[in-house]
Amino acid sequence: MKMIKILGFVTLLATSYQCLAQTSLVGPGKKIDPYHYEITKNGLFRRAAVSSAHPLASKVGAAIMEQGGNAFDAAIATQLALAVVYPGAGNIGGGGFLLARMSKGEVFGLDYREAAPARANRDMYLDKNGNAITMLSQQGQLASGIPGTVAGLFATMPYAKLPFSVLIQPAIDLAEKGFAITEKQANGFNGEKAIFQKQNSQPIAFVKETKWKVGDTLIQKELAATLKRIQKDGAKGFYEGETAKLLVAEMQKGNGIISLEDLKSYTAKLRNPIEFDYRGHHIVSFAPPSSGGLLINQMMKMIEKYPVSEYKFQSVKSVQLMIEAERRAYADRAEHMGDPDFYKVPVKTLTSDAYLAKRMSDYSPDKAGVSTAITAGAIHESEETTHISIVDAAGNMVSVTTTLNDTYGSKTVVAGAGFLLNNEMDDFSVKPGVPNMYGAIGGEANAIAPGKRMLSSMTPTLVLKNKKPYVVIGTPGGTTIPTSVYQGLVNIIDFNMSASDAINKPKFHHQWQPDVVMIEKDFDANTKKQLLAMGYKLVDRGGIGRTEAIRILSDGKKETAADIRGDDAVAGF
Repeated sequence: MKMIKILGFVTLLATSYQCLAQTSLVGPGKKIDPYHYEITKNGLFRRAAVSSAHPLASKVGAAIMEQGGNAFDAAIATQLALAVVYPGAGNIGGGGFLLARMSKGEVFGLDYREAAPARANRDMYLDKNGNAITMLSQQGQLASGIPGTVAGLFATMPYAKLPFSVLIQPAIDLAEKGFAITEKQANGFNGEKAIFQKQNSQPIAFVKETKWKVGDTLIQKELAATLKRIQKDGAKGFYEGETAKLLVAEMQKGNGIISLEDLKSYTAKLRNPIEFDYRGHHIVSFAPPSSGGLLINQMMKMIEKYPVSEYKFQSVKSVQLMIEAERRAYADRAEHMGDPDFYKVPVKTLTSDAYLAKRMSDYSPDKAGVSTAITAGAIHESEETTHISIVDAAGNMVSVTTTLNDTYGSKTVVAGAGFLLNNEMDDFSVKPGVPNMYGAIGGEANAIAPGKRMLSSMTPTLVLKNKKPYVVIGTPGGTTIPTSVYQGLVNIIDFNMSASDAINKPKFHHQWQPDVVMIEKDFDANTKKQLLAMGYKLVDRGGIGRTEAIRILSDGKKETAADIRGDDAVAGF
């Protein structure tokens, strides 16, 4: 009798999930109207919350949790939705990192960073005279690493509650039936039209004869068909079969080197996170092949002995101290960080108190440091990316950063499959001393090798306070990612800011080389004047990053914020 009852329950569950998959969340009159939606920057939610780069994707994640899914279900569904509604960085042709803390306390990282194909070699972007040809590592088919996102989605499934067919359905609907684009997206498509036409031999969804305008509908039939193959056949629907054949055929059009075997052999990997304490808070971030966790560990521990809160936000004292920590950490990044499966990254030494104290021993609060005089420490041992922050009702915390590297990646769409390829090969050191598109310099630790994962700046991060969930944070922004997360955390912990203020206040960035401090508009004018007098070179630039943050208040409510620098939006209930 018990067996009959159990079987009956399983049948009922399967039937309800089937109904769930067939009941679309997306469409006019449905829970998510893809043609009429608003961008909500802040929210205070009682049970669950999502912050991501696009309002439709955030709505998908929240709706999935309302239907009984958890934060992992929401992470999968939101990433898939972003692949449709935010093609500049959301993707199935790129890769990323997922960092999570489960409600019972287990923390883990999923690494689905792109990898170099089997035919890759360390000199593949050099001419016969040994000069770097950076265009080849940044545009077209040869610039692409093996995509990891789809493998990452399926590696997340053991932690999810709902069937994958349910989680991918909103993305299929958004691709097949279309959605209304924002003004920023219209400007992006128009601005990239020439390079899209140059890099693609067949018509693509992002190019049309007339100019795009806000409210136009973007329909992606080929992408919808690819998503349906993944829905039907799982990861094999991407890494094998029709989609894999289309991807390899695209490679052959432009001297790309990803093979069917490269695709079939790709796997996501579990990584133990970087963990450290800062002023009574426990910080969890991503380990190599991301540099992000190590960098924020180094930078925050370098400044911990100083009374930063007394210095006040954006005073010359606090900014100058933080700049010098950034300078030293990024010098270490260039020399010591890479894929730990290929290079022994000296994590223990880089994060030790003794080492970090030595790194700051030549710090002077009265003058600018000089990067040529500050090299990596002696060791004996996209900018277009997108981030999702999620907290569910059970207390699961998920922080996901994914990327194509540059905006729209390599600018190449897989003909017949409808998705953009990444240009992550540029994140390797194509030649020691030659900067990549973000000005980052590298050496042997990040040299190209078959199967190796290129060094990343992605920094999905979690914070615990009194051993309880407190903050989920992350951002896009190439090499500015770690400094944006660093400043966001200092703003919350040291300056006691709300999640919204912490991510939206003006930022600054220093990465050792080039030896300049980048600052956003509205940066404090008096501090700017004092930094110049101390000898710093300041460079005005546009927005730095697009941070998504959730702060869990003492009453359990989720204070959720989306960056004002883009179309980013929050959703929850």
